[in-house]
Amino acid sequence: MLKRIRVTHRISLNEDEIEESFVRASGPGGQHVNKTETAVQLRFDVRNSPSLPDDVRYRLERLAGHRLTQDGVLILVADRQRSQIRNRQEALERLIELIREAAIPPTPRRPTKPTKASKQRRLESKSQRSEVKRMRSARHDD
Repeated sequence: MLKRIRVTHRISLNEDEIEESFVRASGPGGQHVNKTETAVQLRFDVRNSPSLPDDVRYRLERLAGHRLTQDGVLILVADRQRSQIRNRQEALERLIELIREAAIPPTPRRPTKPTKASKQRRLESKSQRSEVKRMRSARHDD
């Protein structure tokens, strides 16, 4: 039976929706890094995931940015840890955190009115600017 990964109270992912591949990590590490594949490349198909509601899918695509391919596949690379297991956990945690962030609906903007003082300042600056331009003209009405 497939294991479900709980993201929020209403969203959980099937384990088979996440694809992991292992590559060699770059950077320092001596002989160990040259012979083991500890870095994890996690792939999650955002566009075709049956687990994500449409609003969350849209916000996740926007949040993913350059990590999203043309086909709508989110790619996360984790290579900070020396252990493959810890890198897998880190990549999965980052995916879950991204989905949780996308699951939070944006707060609607409350329209506000300008204050009386700000309207007054605006009108004063407009009249000052108008006066400067009027004085620059070749013929001004005094």
